[in-house]
Amino acid sequence: AEAAAEQLRLYRRDPGGWRGCRGTGEVAVSWRPSTEFAGNLYKGEGILPGSPHSVWECIKPVAGGLRTKWDQNVKDFEVIEAITDTVSICRTTTPSACMRIISPREFVDVVVMKQYEDGTMLSAATNVEHPLCPPQPNFVRGFNYPCGCFCIPVQG
Repeated sequence: AEAAAEQLRLYRRDPGGWRGCRGTGEVAVSWRPSTEFAGNLYKGEGILPGSPHSVWECIKPVAGGLRTKWDQNVKDFEVIEAITDTVSICRTTTPSACMRIISPREFVDVVVMKQYEDGTMLSAATNVEHPLCPPQPNFVRGFNYPCGCFCIPVQG
């Protein structure tokens, strides 16, 4: 979990190589080739009209959280094992897509939540196997490289 958090901090500090691919007036999505795997990294950025606390409540990875209510790509989120107050093993499921051509997915990750001195909040995750969460029937087991969300306070 700590390694995933550090990798996300490195991505954030390295502005090089990002190319814009999509955007609206509120969100910009960029990509760049990954140095860890054969594929691309993606990041979405936007400024939301709310306090950092209220934004964090919408995105933080907790069972019963708000993410399953607004994110159509997250069907369910459950904590398999709480390691500490800030580190847990979690299972996330996604619905089928493209008229069920793409099967539902499940991801088992170790997740860490952090808050930094400047008020920035981070959730970082990466793939893990756990004996309490074997692959489930009717789901394709997905694999996450280090990934997550930053919630960064801005003036005003």
